[in-house]
Amino acid sequence: MKKKLIIFGIITVVISVIAIIIANSTFLTIDAGFRAVVFRPFTGGLDRKNVYKPGFHLIAPWNRYYTYDVRETQVEETMSAISSNGLNIKLDVTARVNPTPDKIGDLHERFGVNYMANLVRPEIRSVVRKIIGRYQPEELYSTKREEVQNQITKDLQKVLGANFVDLRAILIRDIELPEKVKKAIEEKIEAEQKALKYEFIIAQEKKEKERLLIEASGKSEANAILSASLSDQILAEKGIEATLKLANSPNAKIVIIGNDKNGLPLILGNQ
Repeated sequence: MKKKLIIFGIITVVISVIAIIIANSTFLTIDAGFRAVVFRPFTGGLDRKNVYKPGFHLIAPWNRYYTYDVRETQVEETMSAISSNGLNIKLDVTARVNPTPDKIGDLHERFGVNYMANLVRPEIRSVVRKIIGRYQPEELYSTKREEVQNQITKDLQKVLGANFVDLRAILIRDIELPEKVKKAIEEKIEAEQKALKYEFIIAQEKKEKERLLIEASGKSEANAILSASLSDQILAEKGIEATLKLANSPNAKIVIIGNDKNGLPLILGNQ
């Protein structure tokens, strides 16, 4: 009997402890688009491998949890950079990023919840300045803006990806140059467009000239062939055929058989 009481007491104590733990546990609800990691001070510290997904979770009260928004976030930066010729350029840049959902633990261990300030923004500024430094102002302003944007995207994806952040896109919203430089570039572009226009007109005139020469040459060759084929005998034969047709027509006429220099009959009509 005594033994049963001891066993019952032990069971009661265990149940009570479990009940106390459950009662004092933290109920964690994670919304859609979020993830969480847990820090366990008594059992191994930060649990990097277990990422808590959306739903209802129960954690011990002495553990701490950190929630991350893994939805795409827009980061806007207004900054300045130096071009390859030393000119100061102002830029407005937008980056669309999100933490890699299954790597929240690694991101938290390396940069913490302030990863935007500790990682994303500094890397954006660093990469943009590095790429801008390879180009001339006129290239940034006109011809190679898309190329610059693609290069920034490529380099930034590499560095952020290695640190558990996914870059979706990088957009250069605006590039601001000093007014004098901007005006000089616009005048240069306008002059280049005019030069291209003149080149096009000259090319068209050359083509028209070639067409006319070819057309004249064809006509000349045709006339030469025709002249060579019209001998005196052929002309006389053609004249006789025409005379016979006229003689057989119903109109009144007089046909005189003569012997002029071309040997053809002379036809006098009633008019």
